[in-house]
Amino acid sequence: MTLQGKTIICLLDDDFEDLELWYPVYRVREEGAAVLFAGPEKGRTHIGKYGVPATADLSFDEMDGSRIDGLLVPGGWAPDKLRRYPKVIKLVQEMDQARKPIGQICHAGWVLISAKILQGRKVTSTPGIRDDMENAGATWYDEAVVVDGNIISARRPPDLPPYAKAFVEALRS
Repeated sequence: MTLQGKTIICLLDDDFEDLELWYPVYRVREEGAAVLFAGPEKGRTHIGKYGVPATADLSFDEMDGSRIDGLLVPGGWAPDKLRRYPKVIKLVQEMDQARKPIGQICHAGWVLISAKILQGRKVTSTPGIRDDMENAGATWYDEAVVVDGNIISARRPPDLPPYAKAFVEALRS
């Protein structure tokens, strides 16, 4: 249990990609970290693209980057909603400024784009948003996982094992 005492926030909204949310959450929990789901409204249950639910432990207004050790942004269609919340953008920016691990997979790159933290960074994502990532100033790689400082990025569900491993390693550092 190498992540005992660590707290991670996982961002939540409707239509998240079920595996991209739950796989890394279970992985960091296996290592002893606490994971809090943050959504637009505390206590609201959100449903993933394939029907798996997740309930917000806290609202976006309750998020505090100084009290957490890492951030997970799942893919699916939720990132298109998440990037519209000023509190989400502020948290991503705070986490990046503090060099705390930010895990993003698939379409989650949209949230980092909207936070304007990708200029000069190395990333990957689903190929469908490659142009968006590059237009935000990132260098995009077609690799399972790309780690650039505190940003850990992955393409899609088949990349979950190496992505979760890299995120756990970043939290250990």
